[in-house]
Amino acid sequence: MEKTSVIVVDDEALFRELLARTLSSEPGLEVVGEAEDGETAISLAREKNPDVVLMDIELPGELDGIEAALQIKNEKPEMGVVILSAHSERRYVTSLPLDEIQGWAYLLKQTVPDLATVVRAIQGSKVGMVVLDPAVVAGLRPRQGSAVARLNPRHQEVLELLAQGYSNAAIAHQLRLSRKSVETYINAIYQELHLSHEPDVHARVKATLLYLESSKSRQG
Repeated sequence: MEKTSVIVVDDEALFRELLARTLSSEPGLEVVGEAEDGETAISLAREKNPDVVLMDIELPGELDGIEAALQIKNEKPEMGVVILSAHSERRYVTSLPLDEIQGWAYLLKQTVPDLATVVRAIQGSKVGMVVLDPAVVAGLRPRQGSAVARLNPRHQEVLELLAQGYSNAAIAHQLRLSRKSVETYINAIYQELHLSHEPDVHARVKATLLYLESSKSRQG
């Protein structure tokens, strides 16, 4: 099986090396480079052409993580980007370019020890998905009257897992449902959100964006 190639970008050398070493131990991943700032990350992305770049949002130098990631995506739109952040607030997530968001993930640094979540974000961004950190999702609730708020509780539960990058099989496992039931729920969600005409990946991306746009912080 072909491995997913990854570049790790973080200015904290110890964190970067530990993350690279941990990801390299995952059978389906291959770390092909490391960088400590945005400018180096852009050069390395050009040189190595990885499937995915893991990028700290706060980097030294002229380019922060978002700016460096945007330049990489402008040059290589198909390249996945996983933003690593210390901030769970919705306003930081929406700093991503929501009008051209395909192939992005937003993870909290505190989540990094959960390798399964990191791998899900990497693989999801690689195929064009949008993946949100579980803690970010947990901190959101639908705005009253929004399209997401009109979904029934089960559909909202499925949508939250979909926004975290879970596959249909993984959602079924999480909720102890059959895959057929999950497919039925997802199709119903797409109908409710007027996404049923979209190809699957596009529908998942747009459903995640609608979830984000229709939600507010639970503290708000």
